Amino acid sequence: MIGLPDHISACLFDLDGVLTSTARLHREAWKETFDAFLADREDPRFRPFTDADYAAHVDGRPRADGVREFLLSRGITLPEGEPDDPPTAATVNGVGNRKNDLVQRILAERGVESYPGSVRYLEAARAAGLAIGVVTSSANGGPVLEAAGLSGFVQARVDGLVIRREGLRGKPAPDSFLAGARALGVAPEHAAVFEDAQAGVEAGRAGGFGFVVGVNRADQAEALRARGADVVVNDLAELLEEG
Repeated sequence: MIGLPDHISACLFDLDGVLTSTARLHREAWKETFDAFLADREDPRFRPFTDADYAAHVDGRPRADGVREFLLSRGITLPEGEPDDPPTAATVNGVGNRKNDLVQRILAERGVESYPGSVRYLEAARAAGLAIGVVTSSANGGPVLEAAGLSGFVQARVDGLVIRREGLRGKPAPDSFLAGARALGVAPEHAAVFEDAQAGVEAGRAGGFGFVVGVNRADQAEALRARGADVVVNDLAELLEEG
């Protein structure tokens, strides 16, 4: 048993923080990027980037959206620039690319680890005959899945590259999850969403999905429930029923 209603025939998993422990690496890269950016402005009101900032403005969102949302919260606006702006550019895309370069270095140095409970859940979902997709705002979704040894579970992937190519709105809009459901050939009401980000849970609820699982990796269980999670767990293995 996998802890889902009987009408669910597909699972759509976020990646970082749900299947792999890479969310903390992304958070670390964002902090280093934003702290350096803010310090370079020599603003006497400088305040470091915090975990609360990550949860409220960045977590689960496409990279450029995260840059824009966080800087706006500090009263800073930048020109958008172009997707291939150099990391030194004082643009939304430049700051985002600076973060992406940093996270790629961190991933190369430390590798990718999957959560054992998540692997057990993937195995159970596959054994139960459920379709499996991954929906992530990260442009590094493919390499991370491959490095974690999880690609074999995944029948459809919607990542940051697909989101940009197809002009989808990022989470908390439901577009990327809806695209994942279409790729698996299932209606949203027959798919479950698994998310650790508040924005991702909002996206699952906004898309009319049949079940939304909040994965509490950052001590935000109540916030995940408030955003619309049907159930909140600390680890996906909690959904597996014994016997």
